Amino acid sequence: MLLVIDVGNTNTVIGVYDDKDQLKENWRIRTVRDNTADEFNILARALFADRGLPLTALSRVVISSVVPSSVGILDGFCRRYLGLTPLWIQPSCVKQRMPILYSNPNEVGADRIVNAVAAYDKYKTGLIIIDFGTATTFDVITPAGEYLGGAICPGVMIASEALFRKASRLPRVEIFSAPEKVIGTDTIGSMQSGIIHGNAAMVDGMVERMRKELPHPLKVIATGGLAPLIADLSTTIETVDQSLTLEGLRIIAGEFNEKT
Repeated sequence: MLLVIDVGNTNTVIGVYDDKDQLKENWRIRTVRDNTADEFNILARALFADRGLPLTALSRVVISSVVPSSVGILDGFCRRYLGLTPLWIQPSCVKQRMPILYSNPNEVGADRIVNAVAAYDKYKTGLIIIDFGTATTFDVITPAGEYLGGAICPGVMIASEALFRKASRLPRVEIFSAPEKVIGTDTIGSMQSGIIHGNAAMVDGMVERMRKELPHPLKVIATGGLAPLIADLSTTIETVDQSLTLEGLRIIAGEFNEKT
């Protein structure tokens, strides 16, 4: 079986694929920057035992991470407890499949790479991929399957937290549901509108500006925790696809397995 791990700034997503490339189980846990390989082993064993999966059945591991401190932790866990050397995602992993046209390809985050690989593999067209994570990222893929570039914006939660902390007279509000009206008639409704409708408007504005810079059509897909909420209010998001990250890791791992 294949173990795939995506370490984000807020959450870590873990998945297990069987030998037929079917996702058997997946988990979303909080990213902890200061734990140890031993502690991660205890957590992993508990998760696997809860689903009746033995860690000994794992034969490959692929990991993407935007948290540098996770590298030593997870590398130690894989080598010590699984007896496996993990494949760490970096731009060189996909240089044959997907040319990266960034001025410095090494600056492209591992999460953006795996999303791009999975999305192009599935849709085979020019794309704008929007990932609603700690940051809201926009990644543009050409019809030829090249990673062109994109944009990085403050994530919905980060922007909201800054508002709550810096505006002392404004209360914390629920942001997991959208108000029916854009024009709020009280403080809470106004804040919800600004956060949720405002992010949807930002997405639509960014998409339209990106489209004006390119001569070819771009399909717009969204992923990440708040993708369904924002997509409901967006006029440009066409599809929500929550499987991109794990699928991208699976695809890249499969290609490296074939080469070796």
